[in-house]
Amino acid sequence: MVYVRPFKAIRPAEEKAEQVAALPYDVVNSKEAKELAADNPYSFFHIDKAEIDLPEDISPYDPQVYQKAADHLADFLQQGWLKKETTECYYLYELTMNGRSQTGLTACTSIDDYTAGKIKKHEFTRPEKEIDRINHIKACDANTSPIFLSYRSNDLIQRLMDDWKATHKAVYQFTSFHDVTHKVWVMDDPAVIQQLQQAFDQVDALYIADGHHRTESAVKVGLEKRKNGQESPESSRFLSIIFPDEELAIWEYNRVLKIAPPANFWEGLAKHYQVEKSGVKTPAAAGQVQLYDGNAWYTLTIKPESVSDDPVERLDVALLQRYVFDQLFGIKDIRTDKRIDFVGGIRGTAELEKLVDSGEWTLAFSMYPTAMSDLLSVADAGKIMPPKSTWFEPKLLSGLFLHDLETT
Repeated sequence: MVYVRPFKAIRPAEEKAEQVAALPYDVVNSKEAKELAADNPYSFFHIDKAEIDLPEDISPYDPQVYQKAADHLADFLQQGWLKKETTECYYLYELTMNGRSQTGLTACTSIDDYTAGKIKKHEFTRPEKEIDRINHIKACDANTSPIFLSYRSNDLIQRLMDDWKATHKAVYQFTSFHDVTHKVWVMDDPAVIQQLQQAFDQVDALYIADGHHRTESAVKVGLEKRKNGQESPESSRFLSIIFPDEELAIWEYNRVLKIAPPANFWEGLAKHYQVEKSGVKTPAAAGQVQLYDGNAWYTLTIKPESVSDDPVERLDVALLQRYVFDQLFGIKDIRTDKRIDFVGGIRGTAELEKLVDSGEWTLAFSMYPTAMSDLLSVADAGKIMPPKSTWFEPKLLSGLFLHDLETT
């Protein structure tokens, strides 16, 4: 069983929701956040990327930034732009993109479930990124960004959520970044809340889809408060939005290289891939990668004998890393090597062509998306995917839900 409980959300006043909601802090840089928040005092970027309201020469990790975030949060609450619920509720959050919808349950999950392995991960985290969110959570005494979780689809949970949407009016409905429509319902019926809670009590595990750094940070803050005698009931929980696996779409996470191909490049590729000059920009199936060298697109199809049975090593991103980036280019750690970069699938193959054609990058690799079933299999095996294996769209907006830790 997993712990999934209602909570008293801090959320926008209904008339302010669209203006408050912002892209996640980790998909935009400070300059982009400042531009997006220009002339919008309600933007959640003033809390989540508070450096935009400080001199440009201040580091986004300066203590002043976290204090500014806390000050803005207090001001948003004082102004009534954000309000805290008076009773514990669940919240449904539906996102619709390109005619396809996914609905998640916004709730609190347990730091103890994470430490016990009931909330499963598939990525490593970087300490410097954890420290940033730890400082942000401490300053605000709140989880300001939700963690994107998933579970294996459950008929009872699905029926309860569908019935609520069919019989209640959404409190928020607006279309925002990338033409995604966002809708939110407040689930405040104690009987339905109890049914949902009991249904999740029968779920074996939750899976982090996106937000590994936020999860680690929230858990570490909660454990630190527990150790220091500052624990509250809320500090042992963290903010999550939980989606059934069948509704989620993983997009491709493409790669570009800034290094000249070695003399044996094509010969090296042919050891493990069938190489065809095809003009095709997007892979048709798993096991294929499209390569752009500035002159043409090639289809690389992995040879069956080069594929492992291991749930991690058989992934397209792992095969490309081993047989191409490592063996042919000597790129061992793609998290730190400056000769490689990553391009989210929402930018399309035109972005890959643009980067290579500019002369700054030499090669681009268009990937086939990792399957959700692969993510679950890797997590169940207690293993870790290669960095940048998954790109989820649409993105969950920040500012629609906050969780007060109630320790100050």
